[in-house]
Amino acid sequence: MGPIVNECGKRVMHLFSEVFRLLLVAAFIMTFAQESDAADQPNIVLVFIDDMGWGDFSCFGNDDAETPNIDRLATEGVRFEQFYVNSPICSPSRTAISTGQYPQRWRITSFLNNRKDNQRRGMAQWLDPKAPMLARSLHEAGYTTGHFGKWHMGGQRDVNEAPEITEYGFDESLTNFEGMGPKLLPLTLKPGQKKPGKIWGKAENLGEGYRWMLRSEITTGFVDAAIPFIDKAAKANKPFYINLWPDDVHAPFWPPVETWGDGSKRRLYLSVLESMDKQFGKLFDRIRDDDALRDNTLILVCSDNGPAQGAGEAGPFRGFKTHLYEGGVRSPLVVWGPGIAKKQNHVDKQSVFSAIDLVPTLLELTNTPFPKDTTFDGEHLVNTLLGEGGSRDAPIFFRRPPDRDSFYGVEDLPDLAVRSSKWNLLCEYDGSDVELYDLSTDPSESMNLADQHVEVVSELTKSLLSWHQSMPPDNGPSL
Repeated sequence: MGPIVNECGKRVMHLFSEVFRLLLVAAFIMTFAQESDAADQPNIVLVFIDDMGWGDFSCFGNDDAETPNIDRLATEGVRFEQFYVNSPICSPSRTAISTGQYPQRWRITSFLNNRKDNQRRGMAQWLDPKAPMLARSLHEAGYTTGHFGKWHMGGQRDVNEAPEITEYGFDESLTNFEGMGPKLLPLTLKPGQKKPGKIWGKAENLGEGYRWMLRSEITTGFVDAAIPFIDKAAKANKPFYINLWPDDVHAPFWPPVETWGDGSKRRLYLSVLESMDKQFGKLFDRIRDDDALRDNTLILVCSDNGPAQGAGEAGPFRGFKTHLYEGGVRSPLVVWGPGIAKKQNHVDKQSVFSAIDLVPTLLELTNTPFPKDTTFDGEHLVNTLLGEGGSRDAPIFFRRPPDRDSFYGVEDLPDLAVRSSKWNLLCEYDGSDVELYDLSTDPSESMNLADQHVEVVSELTKSLLSWHQSMPPDNGPSL
């Protein structure tokens, strides 16, 4: 019996060994599959700053302020110099970057205000929740999604039945007074004051969950909400998408009291800018210091429109917030992702693309199915975003806010604009009063070449008017 038992024992041991080997192989395959899935679903953080000029980061040439945390992202990533938002004012710009479509499609063409003023300008009261939101597509693909910061796509002043932010595809939200859901409300404090004051007090009417804190610290409040959101997603091994949309650097300016300086508009603005950058540091360090997050997270930083006059700077470009000139719609863009981007410490001076391109680009980058029956105005530009160059094929079209025919001392501002190749053409609603600028040689738009390039004017005006007429109208022509 001995030899038979020994032989059986050997066979049993061999069987156990083979089973153990197969289990190890299966475990390896599962781990590899999980890692591959994670690599196919990079984390996304979109930082959308409010009313900051193209030239306000120190890495974009600002000598009056230092923004070391953003500068470090640029040094470790890609800096784009010809990136555009799709409106020179907040609400439509936010609609475009959220949907991948021109905001005119959703009748959001200026800042959302009280009900009567929205109606006067021919606008919707809030963004339709049926819009093709990037957050919703990512959520349906397995992402956990959070919005932390200014919303301004519905729910403010007397518009208190707007949808909650979580109805647009977000698992969690924390906003300011211009959104529905939990919010941070600003306390103001000047040097010498012992007790802070309140602004936007009526925002308490816009739902439960509000908390008052110093205006100078609200960016930290949003960061402090985003970090545990990241921690929870990482613990659950889920990819995350985050909007971090600070109130900064929008007026009125309330920096920390110790940085008040001479109290001038410019000084207060710069102090808010530097404070905002400092408050970002905690979030950026959380991602950078975690190997798994650093290698699989993409951070994008840009502004929603150009600067307010006398506050921020648009670099060499003409115009301000609300203008269709370059200073109103060209935005700095920094993209950081050491494990994803193809290049580091790279400056892209040539690629022309815009905020509407980010939604289809990020959906493709994350291997997320596109929403059914949706046509994006944006294009898929993954290689461009990752530093390999290339521009969108179609022109970028713009329509001014209906209530901004004159602003900042400029009478009769252009109604429409189109950026195509090296050209920027601006005109009135009917195609008259054409201005044509060659941005490759005249980025400050100082030399109108319309009379010298009749064919270019004809072609661009035709395409611009065709686009304008294809979009739902607002009340711009009648205001």
